[in-house]
Amino acid sequence: MPIEILMPALSPTMEEGTLAKWHVKEGDTVSSGDIMAEIETDKATMEFEAVDEGVIGKILIDEGSEGVKVNTPIAVLLEDGESADDIGEVSAPKGEASSNAAPAEASDDTAPAKGYGKGATDATPAPAAGSKDGERIFASPLARRIAADKGLDLADISGSGPRGRIVKADVENAKPGAKPAAASDSKPAAKTDAPAGAAMAAGPSTETVIKTYEGRPFEEVKLDGMRKTIAARLTEAKQSVPHFYLRRDIQLDALMKFRSQLNKQLEAREVKLSVNDFIIKACALALQQVPEANAVWAGDRTLKFEKSDVAVAVAIEGGLFTPVLKDAEMKSLSALSAEMKDLATRARDRKLAPHEYQGGSFAISNLGMFGIDNFDAIINPPHAAILAVGAGVKKPIVGADGELTVGIVMSVTLSVDHRVIDGALGANLLTAIKDNLENPMTMLA
Repeated sequence: MPIEILMPALSPTMEEGTLAKWHVKEGDTVSSGDIMAEIETDKATMEFEAVDEGVIGKILIDEGSEGVKVNTPIAVLLEDGESADDIGEVSAPKGEASSNAAPAEASDDTAPAKGYGKGATDATPAPAAGSKDGERIFASPLARRIAADKGLDLADISGSGPRGRIVKADVENAKPGAKPAAASDSKPAAKTDAPAGAAMAAGPSTETVIKTYEGRPFEEVKLDGMRKTIAARLTEAKQSVPHFYLRRDIQLDALMKFRSQLNKQLEAREVKLSVNDFIIKACALALQQVPEANAVWAGDRTLKFEKSDVAVAVAIEGGLFTPVLKDAEMKSLSALSAEMKDLATRARDRKLAPHEYQGGSFAISNLGMFGIDNFDAIINPPHAAILAVGAGVKKPIVGADGELTVGIVMSVTLSVDHRVIDGALGANLLTAIKDNLENPMTMLA
């Protein structure tokens, strides 16, 4: 029978994506491993491979379609001996599916197609459509299953999908015995399956803000997937994570001198260490020196790690990535430098795989190269801490003997999740970071 090709989940947190490009067209024959499409997540553009062989019978989602939900049918694959006539009502019309990103619906007298795609499962037969006042009730198979599980009558639910079709959100929000709202000519309510980060809209509504600036010239800039995700995650983090902040000044004179010596010796290998490489190493070692702080928040418990996996924020056009350097405490400065350069380059090209920017227990955000003296960074859940690094600047310093000198001082702020790390523990971690940077030779011991 025809096979539904579903929008894959290309990362554990992916809920929707953009179908950037089709590499096949209707009538093309594909084999397992063939590249079928390019799909944009909030972080990267990834290739989607066929896992079965057959003929592309119908493409349901057009190139450039945004907000396509995971497990939404995007095409139909015909197996040997099948033709387009076998598709029947397995899929919604192309225009409707691509514009609304609505799941395809199997007809009541046709067995539903199987589906595949990462994160997808074979579709199970949906119950009969049912009727209301003699008219057929349109509902997605998933909506029917949820309704059956909750003991709801589809006739009592008002659909918000195309042509009044009942979708998942309608059933999830319905209550037993609830009657559909009276029809009206008003615009349909906004979808209730908007990202959790819709909390980012807390405050004045879009219409209110636009009206406030009525008469003033402005340009509306559409949010891409990355910007929406950043807004959602950081809004959630700032609202739900109990941040507190610890600040220290770190004297860099010894580090700058040591770095200069190392770089001269590494010239033949074309290696040039940055201050950021030393900061990564210092943080990785500090997590080993204060192991209780090498942890993340996991809802009703904490997870404590043996290795130091350090994430480093990398600014790219329209947002940022936080690639993770795993086992950073075990790697040499030159190895960390080479890996960080590679990750940063591929991050800017949006070529990182999900496993390269997910995970870690600690993060670094360095704005020193932009001339920022100090700032407070927002924790990236489930991390328990993030170090905000400012610029190294010349400042007057009072020496141990009371003599006034001039030195290079860098201001840092450690943002801490109080659920995981208490004040004294956070202070110990920041002290370890400071000691490592002010005594750089010890990091090679």
